[in-house]
Amino acid sequence: MNHTDIFNHLWVDYIEQNPHAKRVYDLLVEEGEEVLNDHIAFRTFNDKRININVLSKVFILNGYEEKGNYTFETKHLFAKHFEHKTDEHAPRVFISELILEEFSFELQNNIKKIINAIPQGKLFSDDLIYSGNIWGNISYETYNTLRKESEYAAWVYVFGYCANHFTVNVNKLKKFNSIEKVNSFLKNKGFLINDSEGEIKGTPEELLEQSSIRSGLIKVNFNEGPFEIPSCYYEFAKRYPDLTGSFYSGFIAKSADKIFESTDFYKE
Repeated sequence: MNHTDIFNHLWVDYIEQNPHAKRVYDLLVEEGEEVLNDHIAFRTFNDKRININVLSKVFILNGYEEKGNYTFETKHLFAKHFEHKTDEHAPRVFISELILEEFSFELQNNIKKIINAIPQGKLFSDDLIYSGNIWGNISYETYNTLRKESEYAAWVYVFGYCANHFTVNVNKLKKFNSIEKVNSFLKNKGFLINDSEGEIKGTPEELLEQSSIRSGLIKVNFNEGPFEIPSCYYEFAKRYPDLTGSFYSGFIAKSADKIFESTDFYKE
């Protein structure tokens, strides 16, 4: 399986679980746009059995290399991004991990239990990145307990390993060639935009502007029964050239910090 096959597999899983994301894609295509992917993202924990180094392995084997790292102090996260060595059209890969030792014993214990429940074979398999929840039954009570300390931890507990989001490359859009136009179009179609510290994160001066819709609500079967919770979201990125004319290829931590909140719990 090459990197193109990997992204195709991730995309199929993503739109199957997140019909709201497929609707965004379809709406843009209906407007005559070619929707290309800027980057995808994954979430995990800094346990050495399942950390960034483990999740990135399949991408590195398929031509990717590490390009940048980022720290998010308030959310207790560390992240790296990866780019393909030779295919300039290949999407970037952004992988973050929760720094467990900065949380309560209760949270650490809950996370350790689910990691201990992962089948050993799955930890070393190439299909780990699209395996979803690989620890079995989940509790709504535990989900809410985790949420009190970290929305991120609660999200991973439920959804596990899948693309947390895909990202529309706004530079490649023709009609909607700005973040403002994308946001306005989607709001008119009834989508909620993540407005944490503004609908647009970043500036042309910082060489990257981003926005995202709020994650759609989907029904999840917990031990206590079905409950609606936020799933995955769709992001939009516009990159700008630096003084040399090269387009910025990295990420801005303070913008990404707010984009993470696209999966925070809410009710319609």
